[in-house]
Amino acid sequence: MDSFFIGIGLALCFLMLLTMHRAIHGPTAIDRIMGVNVIGTKTTILLVIIGTIYHRVDMFVDIALAYALLNFIVTIAASRYFQHHKNLLPEGYGFKHKSEGEK
Repeated sequence: MDSFFIGIGLALCFLMLLTMHRAIHGPTAIDRIMGVNVIGTKTTILLVIIGTIYHRVDMFVDIALAYALLNFIVTIAASRYFQHHKNLLPEGYGFKHKSEGEK
């Protein structure tokens, strides 16, 4: 039965690598935020699977819940930051890049 959970864990790691591509090369900041959020969600599931493999689900569920809460708070904070500053241009943001009205 442990080989089944190891296989599921490896499949999740492969899916996390695919999502890492979107988090790094995403065309907008929203794509990057969502990519990192999906990676955090898969990490939470991976922690529960690791707890099942080591027969210590009670300890790993607590860690997974704390990590999921932290992931949620960081995602909301990043979304609020980009909503407030309107830095959602695909080519970048900051003083080096002019907004669409200035071009």
